[in-house]
Amino acid sequence: MNIYSSPLWRADLDETVAELPELETLSGQALLITGCTGLIGSALTDSLIRWNETHAGKIRLFAAGRDTRKIKARFAPYAQADWFRAISYDASSTDNAFPFSCDYIIHAASNATPDKYMKEPVETMLSNFLGLKCLLDYAKTHHVKRVLYVSSSEVYGQKDDIRPYQESDCGYVEPLNPRSAYPVGKRAAETLCAAYAAEYGADCVIVRPGHIYGPTASPLDNRVSSAWAYAAARGEDIVMKSNGAQIRSYCHCLDCASAMVKVLLCGESVRAYNISNPDSIITIRQMAELLTKAAGVTLRTELPTEAEKKGFNPMTNSALDSMELLALGWKGLFDAERGFRHTVEILRAML
Repeated sequence: MNIYSSPLWRADLDETVAELPELETLSGQALLITGCTGLIGSALTDSLIRWNETHAGKIRLFAAGRDTRKIKARFAPYAQADWFRAISYDASSTDNAFPFSCDYIIHAASNATPDKYMKEPVETMLSNFLGLKCLLDYAKTHHVKRVLYVSSSEVYGQKDDIRPYQESDCGYVEPLNPRSAYPVGKRAAETLCAAYAAEYGADCVIVRPGHIYGPTASPLDNRVSSAWAYAAARGEDIVMKSNGAQIRSYCHCLDCASAMVKVLLCGESVRAYNISNPDSIITIRQMAELLTKAAGVTLRTELPTEAEKKGFNPMTNSALDSMELLALGWKGLFDAERGFRHTVEILRAML
């Protein structure tokens, strides 16, 4: 079953789009989205597609990823629309060609799961830094209005207090740990945005999502919020391999998508904005309990393997302060209870 067959998903999209009157300014504009089939990128693309479905003025979408067949399959009902085009793009390569012009770029392509960080640390760094450099060069040459870079809350590293991270914070990241390819690559890419702005006048904005979840996650996504949501939707017990005390800023994928639109169109140049719903800052255990409640399954605890431990996020408290984002007029629509319940219901209907 295609996700568009879910009445609940379409209703959630309609509610999200209704909160984004700024999209009118993109009518007739062209937007390039890398990583368009990922958890975040596909939620954003679906939101823009829904806008085009329900409005006369169209946003021209260039949906970029490594496999155009996958892109066309994911967005199958719209792949032949005159305002939609699947683009072949590899963020870790310098051989990408863009035989078109666009007005805005959103770079959301990156390895985003712990197993990928561990297996492909080189590609993980390159897809963030080198992939962004190529896009910034294109933006400089083709006079792109603005580039939005999707960074991560992991750039903050570890700190001692329990205060939510603010955009000016900077904690410790172990540079010789291969897993640090992800946060270090994200940090370097953010600095690259600032460097291109200073030297070439590029207009860049940055978002730092927390722990994003939702029905746009791949069944192969091994992040606990995704793996557990799929398990719950299948009626399987949820297996937790820690005490679950770690605090996370969970955020539904459509709330993340709407936040990205707000920052793209309303954010201040060369600024970073946390993406966090203040109604979804909970522990991993609380997240697991919401999923078990939504699906009627059981929560169990097991010890992790050594390989699993190496992929764990070392941040015990990665709560994010969202005041800068809220000041742009953004608000989240999905608190933790509603967001995880809708995720399970939509995935269950798709399985």
